Amino acid sequence: MKVAFYAPWVTEEDKNSVVEALNSRWLTGGPKAAEFEKSFADFLGTKYAVSVNSGTAALHLALRTLNLKPGDEVIVPVFTFAATANAVLFCRAHPIFVDIDPKTFNISPESVVNKLTKRTKAIIVVHYAGQPADMKEIIEIAEDHKLHVIEDCAHSLGARYRENKTGSLGTIGCFSFYPTKIITTLEGGMFTTNYGLIVNKAKLMREHGMTRGAQEREKRAEWYYDITDLGYNYRLNEVQAALGISQLKRVDEGIKRRVEAAQYYTRKLSEVEGIVTPYKAENRTHVYHLYVVRVLEEKCGMSRDELFSKLSNKGIGLSVHYTPLHLMTFYKKILRYSTKSFPNAEEAYKEVLSLPLFPTVSRDQIDYVVDSIKDCI
Repeated sequence: MKVAFYAPWVTEEDKNSVVEALNSRWLTGGPKAAEFEKSFADFLGTKYAVSVNSGTAALHLALRTLNLKPGDEVIVPVFTFAATANAVLFCRAHPIFVDIDPKTFNISPESVVNKLTKRTKAIIVVHYAGQPADMKEIIEIAEDHKLHVIEDCAHSLGARYRENKTGSLGTIGCFSFYPTKIITTLEGGMFTTNYGLIVNKAKLMREHGMTRGAQEREKRAEWYYDITDLGYNYRLNEVQAALGISQLKRVDEGIKRRVEAAQYYTRKLSEVEGIVTPYKAENRTHVYHLYVVRVLEEKCGMSRDELFSKLSNKGIGLSVHYTPLHLMTFYKKILRYSTKSFPNAEEAYKEVLSLPLFPTVSRDQIDYVVDSIKDCI
């Protein structure tokens, strides 16, 4: 048997929605994007949502709307994908890396407090693997120091912290719709907020800084527009938006399937010494974008990398999330962090292993993965 790390869940309804969009007159900047935005904001419980062409674009727009200046600092967890830090660098600001909680792998509030300076303007929170960070503590820190909180929700669509969904808790939420995510538009993202001034600026910069897009100019029968800010071409096209609308209709079913698969993994792996299943914190839900275990070498008799190799040879797709950013060549060169700067992230990096998990994964496939782990160990 072979088990892919991820398989997309695309239905006939998804395909029909895409074809319908292709047959329409507007292929970008049209009514489907607006419909997707409204549906997404309604699902999340925010006032506004702005569709964009990637999660990275959402992060970049988020930081641009906060009027960062060169030399400003933004707190970023070191245990994340590169886009989280890159968006800060795009604004000529400084990403200030902080360590993680050793159980959830989410940002450590204590580490945030230790890295605050007079130049700190914002905190980016990454809801790692689909489990919300401790937002109560983060928001209290932000309020005490008059900082903005940006939620990187690439993993956490539909996850709740207490009663509220991620992306509605901070100043701005940023989502990714890459194929492996909770829903997909192939590539794409969403920017969410409850602040009118912020959303107006985001919409302006999404489309080249233009005061009027093509659809609005046609409605008004006016050709004139102005450029009032440095903008980008970050639009989500109508085909992607149509796919997003269709996928969003079954997001709860997709999450339910992920949670059930994760629970089955946990039951099966509880019998395996040396494999630590994901920790679930109180007062939050976990949507399991990723199912991440820890491989304890002393108890397993082999390292994470050795297990990765043996399982790969058995046809099992795996990944590692993540290499801490301060250990990567680019960030070493420009930020000059030393190794051992973030002990929790570095320890997790040696041990974490992401197992196959997606909405259509079968119990037979999970059984094969777990039995293969047992065979190897």
